[in-house]
Amino acid sequence: MKNNIEKKIKLLEDKYAQMGQDLNGYLDGLLLSNYLTYWDYTQLETLLTLQNPKTDFPDEVIFIIYHQITELYFKLSIHELDQICNNGLKILPNGKNEGWNKKLEVPFFIERINRINRYFEVLTKSFEIMIDGMEKEQFLRYRMALLPASGFQSAQYRMIEMYCTDFINLVDKEVRAKFKIKKTSIEELFNHIYWNKGATELSTGKKTLTLEQFEKKYFKKFIALANENKTKNIWQKYLSLSKTDQKNIKVINTLKQLDINININWPLVHYKSAVRYLQQNTEDISATGGTNWQRYLPPRFQKRIFYPQLWSNQEIEDWGKGWVENNVFKH
Repeated sequence: MKNNIEKKIKLLEDKYAQMGQDLNGYLDGLLLSNYLTYWDYTQLETLLTLQNPKTDFPDEVIFIIYHQITELYFKLSIHELDQICNNGLKILPNGKNEGWNKKLEVPFFIERINRINRYFEVLTKSFEIMIDGMEKEQFLRYRMALLPASGFQSAQYRMIEMYCTDFINLVDKEVRAKFKIKKTSIEELFNHIYWNKGATELSTGKKTLTLEQFEKKYFKKFIALANENKTKNIWQKYLSLSKTDQKNIKVINTLKQLDINININWPLVHYKSAVRYLQQNTEDISATGGTNWQRYLPPRFQKRIFYPQLWSNQEIEDWGKGWVENNVFKH
């Protein structure tokens, strides 16, 4: 036991010496510091103060908390994506950082993508909290106090898309083919990003304030991220694998499941919610911010596919059809 402690003290001395620090000072700090508590570690009290409803309708609290939970799962997804795109940080047994790996290993690639799949599957399955867990009458009232804010403005979701695929696959499908045959800058492609159609006023076709606010805050950040990921997004990382690894059925199925989770299941569960709350007989209500959910959410309209090379022509033609048959027509 004593030898063990002495070895650890020696390792600590070496660690702090490399940083030009004196271990004695850190040991004094350890003696003086308080024990860590769960509530301090999780910043629980601060976390519980972050829900600030704009109205007195009780169900608005549900709406806020679920969206905050969603953003935390998005943050987890970006955490995994960043590791893949930068090949993962390897920590040696002695605690030293070996630096970013040069070669992407298949088990690491599959495991990180599977983590993201699990995050999105949890979100999709838990969306019943939004679909059936709020009173329709309350939602239709308090939503008017939230304008022009909209879930459309989730920057993290857009960042996930830019990490996952070549930027051309995020371009509006009506002009996508034109830009595939010529070299085009990210800046120009961004003018034709698919989500623009989802944030146009239903009556005039002009950009909503929701979209204008969104672009003003995040445009530069999106452009920088898209440019940075041109050579190291998930598809490019897949192409960096050996030909044998690219044919690995586990690798292919993991990527296809990611495509389904993000580009079919997630938007369509939102569509199901929109139908529940915003469709009234023959009259459709615009979403908060005036976003055009009828044309924006259904995958069959967008044909947004991260990895079209992995799907057959028929699967692309039927994109999202199976979900609708199982989750809408069945009921």
